[in-house]
Amino acid sequence: MRPHDSDLDGRRSRSAVRKPAAALVVLLATMASILTWVAPAQAHGTIINPQTRAYQCWKTWGSQHMNPAMQTQDPMCWQAFQANPDTMWNWMSALRDGLGAQFQARTPDGTLCSNNLSRNNSLNNLGAWKTTPISRNFTVQLYDQASHGADYFRVYVSKQGFNPQTQRLGWGNLDFITQTGRYAPSQNISFNVSTSGYTGNHILFIIWQASHLDQAYMWCSDVTFS
Repeated sequence: MRPHDSDLDGRRSRSAVRKPAAALVVLLATMASILTWVAPAQAHGTIINPQTRAYQCWKTWGSQHMNPAMQTQDPMCWQAFQANPDTMWNWMSALRDGLGAQFQARTPDGTLCSNNLSRNNSLNNLGAWKTTPISRNFTVQLYDQASHGADYFRVYVSKQGFNPQTQRLGWGNLDFITQTGRYAPSQNISFNVSTSGYTGNHILFIIWQASHLDQAYMWCSDVTFS
């Protein structure tokens, strides 16, 4: 065999190896793109009106989370981003599985705003969270990317005289307002709430019991009653 024939065979052999490798790369890239595409279907939701703490921070600062102005203009969001940016990026995922409706027994005082999730503990911190103005009769709006539906929502308001800037929220600080009925799967669910006797800044605390699994979501929305 001539030397150049051996070189040719070597090149053919290396080419044969590269082709399956290249095909594998294409396959993996395709699978990655598919997974990226379906990822939103695995997401969940939150109350977008009145805005929950994490959603408000993400909506206001998500596109400019490195802006130093946040520290002075919105210090509570700033401290939350410093503690764990994932709290805001995953504003739709403040859930716990398998509580069996034992919300109070399994959610200690002081952890209500984070749904007792340590990764979201910054949401329990005291300070001047931005508030949403509401009247005594207002509408709550859930945005649910995955359209889970609801077994029910439970709505609470912090008691008159409770100061959310100096007191961590506990169950004893809440007035129970209402529990809704079931809602069919939908990306947008709205319901009306009627209250009386509240003025000034309060925490609106809502529990969403999702329908597809025993998943409980709990959030704090900071509001000002006019």
